[in-house]
Amino acid sequence: MNKKFVVVAIGGNSLVKDNGRDSIRDQYEAVCEIATNIADMVQEGVDVVVTHGNGPQVGFELRRSEVASEVAGMNAVPLVNCVADTQGGIGYLIQQALTNEFIKRGISKKVATVITQVEVSKEDPNFGAPSKPVGSFYTAEQAEEMKQANPEWVLVEDSGRGYRRVVPSPQPIDIVEKDAIKSLIQTGYVVIAVGGGGIPVIKTENNTYEGIDAVIDKDFATSLLAEQVDAEALIITTGVPRVFVNFGTPEQKALEEVSADEIRTYADQGHFPKGSMLPKIEASLNFLNKPGRKVIITNPESLKEAIHKQAGTHIIN
Repeated sequence: MNKKFVVVAIGGNSLVKDNGRDSIRDQYEAVCEIATNIADMVQEGVDVVVTHGNGPQVGFELRRSEVASEVAGMNAVPLVNCVADTQGGIGYLIQQALTNEFIKRGISKKVATVITQVEVSKEDPNFGAPSKPVGSFYTAEQAEEMKQANPEWVLVEDSGRGYRRVVPSPQPIDIVEKDAIKSLIQTGYVVIAVGGGGIPVIKTENNTYEGIDAVIDKDFATSLLAEQVDAEALIITTGVPRVFVNFGTPEQKALEEVSADEIRTYADQGHFPKGSMLPKIEASLNFLNKPGRKVIITNPESLKEAIHKQAGTHIIN
């Protein structure tokens, strides 16, 4: 694969393998497994930028904040700060795991994490229709208490499991630290950026930035980053080795190489679930707006094979 560099997106759920294995130590062990796959790519001569999700981890941070507030009267941590905290925490785990893997292999690469702000529009329609669930489940009584304490919150009943806060999920429009990320790439660093979709910020009337409670979809933010740093390929990792159509039916078929138009047709036909594969497909199509770019969707353990077209779904323009 003749590339200057690729952007690789890691899902936040891939760091929490199952219930009961969600400690920092457990997450670091999962990160170390992923780091070996990324190091395989680097060893093949591919320069890599890494992004990651943070869904479970933000939930943990919010719950810790709630418990600290309830038990010790400490100030609650806003969602936007939880996104920043998890960017730093997960970035540190990936940074250390990759650094150690490079040392073991004798690879002369350095790794840096960039705490990344991502601009969104305050006019984005998602702010008027929050739909992204975050944090804990509450009983009706607890939900009423939380609403009184936080009048700006939107809480909805979630499939009979209780009430849960929902927040906006606006579209990303600019990566604020893109120039710093480009500089690090050009000096040979493996960069970790746009963690959890980035810290959502809006532009004020004075042209300054202000954080806002929201969750940006990690795949859309990764696609925008890949576009703005002019990556030649975007690799989105997920729980399956390839994208399937007619998934779970006797007509199930794995897609190996498809065009952007073909994958768009499959999406229009409803083959990809809204909460899982569809955002990855939509983010892929956003990136494929210039000739010569490609997207690979696969699982983390197949990264090395995927860059040689021996695994994954390859979407070409």
